[in-house]
Amino acid sequence: MNSSNKKSGVGEIVSSILIAIGLALLIRTGVVQAFYIPSGSMEDTLLVGDYLLANKFVYGAPIDVPLTSISLFRLPALRDPQPGDIVIFRSPVDEERDLIKRCVAVGGQEVQIVNKVLYIDGEPFADPPLAKYTDRRYYPSAANPRDNFGPYTVPEGHFFMMGDNRDNSADSRYWRAVPKELIKGKAMNIYWSWAPDTRGPYYTGLASLPELAASFVWRLPGRVRYGRLGDVIH
Repeated sequence: MNSSNKKSGVGEIVSSILIAIGLALLIRTGVVQAFYIPSGSMEDTLLVGDYLLANKFVYGAPIDVPLTSISLFRLPALRDPQPGDIVIFRSPVDEERDLIKRCVAVGGQEVQIVNKVLYIDGEPFADPPLAKYTDRRYYPSAANPRDNFGPYTVPEGHFFMMGDNRDNSADSRYWRAVPKELIKGKAMNIYWSWAPDTRGPYYTGLASLPELAASFVWRLPGRVRYGRLGDVIH
């Protein structure tokens, strides 16, 4: 094989790699993206250690500059988030963070919370099946909007988000409704899940690094939540 053929072969390989990378970035940016659940604000619908896929196409995915939070434009949306949808969005108070909450109200609707009960346009909003409350105390809105909030009318083009773990979620009760330009996708399904390793690397008292590594690997199968793999998120 002469040098020109070798160069041509290398060029084809490089071109194929670049095309594959480009397609992967396009899919991740505009169609599907993986997310990890690091906190308990959506318990028990989503648990710490859940890995999920989000549909970025349905709400009109933002096309971001790679490795930044800068959006160039949005693709056309099939529809806007609706009450009941579990939505991934960029934090209104920290643009470097993505959050996941449940949409409970859209633009033009009135939100009010009275002693933990959520009302939308004056009607009780049914709790999600796995939602939970962990604190029996009631806080007046003047001290804490967690349990008593509003009435508040959601601005047009905005969405009111709340965590299913109602007593332990920083959400629209604290920083108000989320504008449409921060919406990133709709949660679809859990593709992997495992419980956090609460024992920690030094719990066993093992001395050497190989022993610590072996102990970590040995515990892995017991941490996997096999029953959650493939679950559709509602």
